[in-house]
Amino acid sequence: QVQLVESGGGLVQPGGSLRLSCAASVSIRSFDAMGWYRQAPGKQRELVATITGGVGIYINYGAFVKGRFTISRDNAKNTMYLQMNSLTPEDTGVYYCNGARQGGPAFWGQGTQVTVSS
Repeated sequence: QVQLVESGGGLVQPGGSLRLSCAASVSIRSFDAMGWYRQAPGKQRELVATITGGVGIYINYGAFVKGRFTISRDNAKNTMYLQMNSLTPEDTGVYYCNGARQGGPAFWGQGTQVTVSS
């Protein structure tokens, strides 16, 4: 059974940094792509960043990221990361990890809360 477990969320002041982790119960090489999504209160879930696997690695960020976040993956540890810098209150929300296989279902973690506030 595939499980994705996020960690690393918390309360941080504006301008601060957080590093989110997503640990998978299976080899992340089995996913064609993984990503981070977030959902703020009263808003729809939106894409933060995605990263593909395989021979060529392709990375995509949401327009709001503006160079502040970095997505990465460590296949040996079956873990994906999201380094977030220069956080603003608008970054507050629940951050979800996603793993997808072409032609198959998508898997989601339970989410980790990120709160940016002074």
